Amino acid sequence: MTGSGAKSAVEWLASVAPDPDACRWEWERNPLGVALLPAGSLWDVLILPGELGYPTLDVLTRVIDRPGPVLADFGDARMGFFVPSGTATRWLGTGVRGAGHGTWIVVPHPHPGRAAGGVRWLIPPDGSGTLTDPTVLELAMHEAAAQLARDGTHE
Repeated sequence: MTGSGAKSAVEWLASVAPDPDACRWEWERNPLGVALLPAGSLWDVLILPGELGYPTLDVLTRVIDRPGPVLADFGDARMGFFVPSGTATRWLGTGVRGAGHGTWIVVPHPHPGRAAGGVRWLIPPDGSGTLTDPTVLELAMHEAAAQLARDGTHE
């Protein structure tokens, strides 16, 4: 791989934009540090409520070395897990929204520490194209939900 990880992550994300140069310009010049990118070509995004998303991410990071990119919105109300394209149309999970072909996602610049309005990377893309396997994500969600249920029971 040539260049830095942040540069390759920029190129990987911008490659899905209708105009990659305009996307890069938005990240550099937009005061919010975000660009609007179409889902469905290289990746889909599964959007979980934050109260399930954080425990799910904890499980994921324990069982796999490198999950795919993960976004959190302002206030941590929702988290977006980047999964292979086509996943959103097949996903049947309750309370999970899918963003696939025909939808757009607000995406901050992938370099850690860059200011972004309203959305930030919990796990930024590294430019390699790594995505979270939806089967592994589903298992992590089940484990996280079971843990939440156990923690919520009273003796």
